[in-house]
Amino acid sequence: MISLRDLEPGDEAQLHQWRQEPDVERWMSDAAVPDRATHQRWFISLLADADSRGWMITRGGAPAGLLTLTGLSSHHRRASWNWFVGDRDSRGRGVGRAAQVLGLDRAFRELGLDKVWAEVMADNDGALKLQIAAGFQREGYLRDHVLKNGLRRDVVLLGILSSDWKARRERVRTPLVEARLIAA
Repeated sequence: MISLRDLEPGDEAQLHQWRQEPDVERWMSDAAVPDRATHQRWFISLLADADSRGWMITRGGAPAGLLTLTGLSSHHRRASWNWFVGDRDSRGRGVGRAAQVLGLDRAFRELGLDKVWAEVMADNDGALKLQIAAGFQREGYLRDHVLKNGLRRDVVLLGILSSDWKARRERVRTPLVEARLIAA
């Protein structure tokens, strides 16, 4: 079963470890994986910041990835969305699809947001497919937007409105419940 739980202080080491893995790091827009002290400061800030929320994606109770929403205090009632599946054994098993459904429910049903938006590397086909399947729509394209490992990378802007999610929710959620990936 896949679920989201609030981040805990002890999660920082696992997140830092995942961010160092090439299969995770290559999709991060950061210039490089932050050193441990910088990562610890980022994590402490995330936990303390009322403008942000973070959840550990879990699979069978074990940590599998991270999902965050930032910009929550905006009067626009929108937030930026970021997520990744860090646990190698959890990739390709529906964890990303399930985490998105659970995260969008948190964003729209619990936090009352009107919009969630994301920046995704243009060559990250897996993430783009998953987010579009969840109901995100392409809203823009930023050329040479990120400098990563000395190379300029394009970024796709995606967004989903509360009304989009409401119309799509059951169609996306039901197969995950039937497959017992998420709770009913």
